[in-house]
Amino acid sequence: MENILIHYLDHPKLHEPIFVQGLPGIGNVGKLAAEHLKDELKAVKFAEIYSKFFPPQVLVMDDGLIRLVQNELYYVKRDGGRDLVLLVGDYQGLTPDGQYELADFVLKELKALGVRNLYTLGGYGMGRMVTKPRVLGAATDAKLVKEMEGHGVVFARGEPGAGIVGASGLLLGLGKLNDMHAVCLMGETSGYFVDPKSAQAVLEVLTKILDIKIDFAELENRAKQIDQITSKLREVEGPPEDRDKQDLGYIG
Repeated sequence: MENILIHYLDHPKLHEPIFVQGLPGIGNVGKLAAEHLKDELKAVKFAEIYSKFFPPQVLVMDDGLIRLVQNELYYVKRDGGRDLVLLVGDYQGLTPDGQYELADFVLKELKALGVRNLYTLGGYGMGRMVTKPRVLGAATDAKLVKEMEGHGVVFARGEPGAGIVGASGLLLGLGKLNDMHAVCLMGETSGYFVDPKSAQAVLEVLTKILDIKIDFAELENRAKQIDQITSKLREVEGPPEDRDKQDLGYIG
């Protein structure tokens, strides 16, 4: 097997497509956001990516059948607007080399599709409970920073202090080398749980940027379930000064 394989189910012709990426990471913020967007827009899968850089395993489905872990590419046709390409998946690359190779591979596929604008989605770990998550940003040029600030994205000095680790960051960095315009949207999250509230905060910003309307009911219901769990934990974890402080200030 080669390091990375792509299996095309279709070869769509897209109009000035915009790319959105959301893979597993801190709070699964990016994964939740991208998959919710995919489901709401009824995106069509057109490619599957397999790699030696993913964990060596298969997933067992509800019907007992298996499949290799993978990343998937979807497209959304938009009447009168720019089309979308979405990347979702089971895992990110396990090693630094794998992360670089996968990001470079994806960017080459995107360029062939005509993509020049990228949005990567992730979580910014705070190491504490977050009731009203901000959406932090990073971008490849000053014009994009100004534009994102107009949509309520926060660009704060020293945040994220540890930089952006993983695919969300590498796609920006390597995308810039390929003359692509890219933004990372990062929802604040505790880092302790899957965080649908942070995913919704990120999606609310992204849908305004892309001029898309979607229903957030499913994410809101999941957020309520998480809130019930965290409220119980707050009762037993003691005052803030007694809690362990963890360095979760990075992106996934």
